[in-house]
Amino acid sequence: MESFLIQHESEMLLLLEELVNIDSGSHYKDGVDRIGRLLETSYKELGFEVNKIEQEEFGDHLIMQHKDAVDPEIIILAHMDTVFPEGTVAERPFRIEGNRAFGPGVIDMKASQVALLYAVKALIENGCTAYKNIRIVLNSDEEVGSLTSRSFIEKEAAGRKYALVMEPARKDGSLVTARRGKGNYTLIIEGRAAHSGIEPEKGRSAIEQLAYKIIQLHELSDHEKGINVNVGVIEGGSSANTVSDHAEAQIDIRIAELEQAELVEEKLEEICSSSEVSGTKILLEGEMNRPPMEKNRKTRALLRIIQDVAGEIGVEIEDTATGGGSDASFTSALGIATIDGLGPVGGNAHSDKEYLEIPSLVERTLLLATIIQRLTEKHQK
Repeated sequence: MESFLIQHESEMLLLLEELVNIDSGSHYKDGVDRIGRLLETSYKELGFEVNKIEQEEFGDHLIMQHKDAVDPEIIILAHMDTVFPEGTVAERPFRIEGNRAFGPGVIDMKASQVALLYAVKALIENGCTAYKNIRIVLNSDEEVGSLTSRSFIEKEAAGRKYALVMEPARKDGSLVTARRGKGNYTLIIEGRAAHSGIEPEKGRSAIEQLAYKIIQLHELSDHEKGINVNVGVIEGGSSANTVSDHAEAQIDIRIAELEQAELVEEKLEEICSSSEVSGTKILLEGEMNRPPMEKNRKTRALLRIIQDVAGEIGVEIEDTATGGGSDASFTSALGIATIDGLGPVGGNAHSDKEYLEIPSLVERTLLLATIIQRLTEKHQK
């Protein structure tokens, strides 16, 4: 398989250029659907059947497996959307400088889409039928929390033995075996407006009430236990000489263990159940929308297999934990052995300096193909 991939590296880079040069921000449905159509055609040419889950607001999701596949044991997750709005490609299209490729979404995760497609091609070219043991889910709203695709991911993942998630490897090449869970909340305070010079006593300051709650919310953080509560955005009031009648805060919550979700939610409700400024009303909206990906026994066992495979092809693999979210959290929470970060190596995702280490494209594609082969052989014995 390695020789096949080496021979097709330039072809892989051409596909990568084509993908990167299509704007596909989460909220730009037309662009994401262009990516989807391109990939759908490519997989159909390899004998894959494609089930398109049409969406109104976001791009359509794709669920694919080979026409000869029967209840695959491996689910592979990869997203087609990026964080970059329409028009970004015109400002900074795909380019190569030395051993790095640049462009919007080049590492998160258009290089991973190329790696996944060519891993399948390499298996087919090598006469290995392991490509029949995978079900692929390509979603279109991962960067905004997988709002419409989570249910499909969980449905398609149910009963699988392994989940391979194609987020990029870390800058040092590490895979991801743990991610913190995530919640997003909005705290809304309603007060009573009044002129701050003429009759301030008639006002009830929503901003003052919000200030009390911000302090209480931040006190929930426990960094040693992996719990972090951050009020990242606040707004309120209408003018400096008016007692504010409205204030809001956007709250980001991270947890390390699934059991912490209920504890944090209980404390949030407790904080918001009473007011320090009489006459104000408090409303909390939101939810914990990503469970944590925990490095459990099943994940450790899968990591050992992957490290053995990597060693055989001359790649040294370490693993790490990260605070960022991904769809790996959904499969992990279902009790499926899950490894993330199986895409190529790069860095600076979500920025104008995002890059791919080009030599890792063939290396990590070979690793992925060999992992699929090994996991399939493991259960055929």
